[in-house]
Amino acid sequence: MEEKVLIVRYGEIAMRGNNRKLFVTRLVNAIRKNLDDMGDYYVVREQGRLIVEDRGGEMDFDKVIPRVVCILGITGVCPALKTTEQDIENIKKVCEQHINEIGIDDYKTFKVETKRSDKRYPLGSREVSAAVGEYILEKFPQLTVDVHEPDLTVNVELRNDAYVYSKLIKGFGGLPVGSSGKGIAMLSGGIDSPVAAFMMAKRGVEVEGVYFNSPPYTSERAKQKVVDLAERLSVFTGGFKLYVVPFTDLQLYLLDNVPHDKLTIFLKRAMTRVACTLGERDEALAVITGDSVGQVASQTMQGLHAISAAATMPILRPLAGFDKQEIVDIARKIGTFDISIRPYEDCCTIFVAKHPETKPKTSIIEKIESKLTELDKYLEEAIENTEVIEL
Repeated sequence: MEEKVLIVRYGEIAMRGNNRKLFVTRLVNAIRKNLDDMGDYYVVREQGRLIVEDRGGEMDFDKVIPRVVCILGITGVCPALKTTEQDIENIKKVCEQHINEIGIDDYKTFKVETKRSDKRYPLGSREVSAAVGEYILEKFPQLTVDVHEPDLTVNVELRNDAYVYSKLIKGFGGLPVGSSGKGIAMLSGGIDSPVAAFMMAKRGVEVEGVYFNSPPYTSERAKQKVVDLAERLSVFTGGFKLYVVPFTDLQLYLLDNVPHDKLTIFLKRAMTRVACTLGERDEALAVITGDSVGQVASQTMQGLHAISAAATMPILRPLAGFDKQEIVDIARKIGTFDISIRPYEDCCTIFVAKHPETKPKTSIIEKIESKLTELDKYLEEAIENTEVIEL
């Protein structure tokens, strides 16, 4: 009997040694969570693979694949036919059925590749491929064999059951979210910060976000843009906690009390302190930013040093060595770019100096900051009045 299943591939997880089972379990749980509201799905563990089965009827690949392929840790998914009857004559017929289902109008050449995980199978991999290839040539005479660059590759995997497929839909790879601890990402609403959050989620970090809201200088639409970014990120992370920090009073206080050419550094130091405090409450181990070295005035090495000095936990900058186009390309790929370019400004953009200092000295910044007697009060008020949005 044949049934439609989805083969799930994972990459570096397979090399995790004694911890591999924990990583695979996280993947299984993520798949179950993403499909939970769609029907009765079951995940079977095979060597180096996960098999998603629809226990409620015939699987609808168009609905299931988008819910699975976005899960971080998955390198790709393959819509396949599964059969429990593994004799070679039946496998030939299943391959014929698969080709009929996908159609051959777009193909002129093909080859067959066989992987035999079950070494008890009476035929070797090459023997299976040869037998199936000969059968396909007989049933589809318009096709010819090309073992080097075929238009169509028919894959046969012999495991506890047999699987036939020809299409690989690539995923993002990486590690399952939550397998590498927790971090808090500063989301500005721009292009860079959601990409940075995604990059760390891809490395297994459970990411939450913090946004600094400055009404009336920033609009409700600017806040909504960040909420929409967080919601988009939740597609990959399985959920997202967003802190919205009221920042207007603190910004105005700094505007009145620090040199204007150094204002951005002081603003980002204050943001870093807030992010660290909120992160520590949630047992986060690092702050995540979208900084790219040299991209703007505050992201010079001197500026980054002055900002980092205010942190009480490590700051991760996954985009530090990326140029803008590389970041844009990732943003387009993960679906955050069109949200980020909505024309609603963040608080740093509005309060930026016309001629910001590019090489601030940390010692001078700290000396000035030590004289800001009300800074801690404004920081505490901002944290106390923070809004929490669960997505």
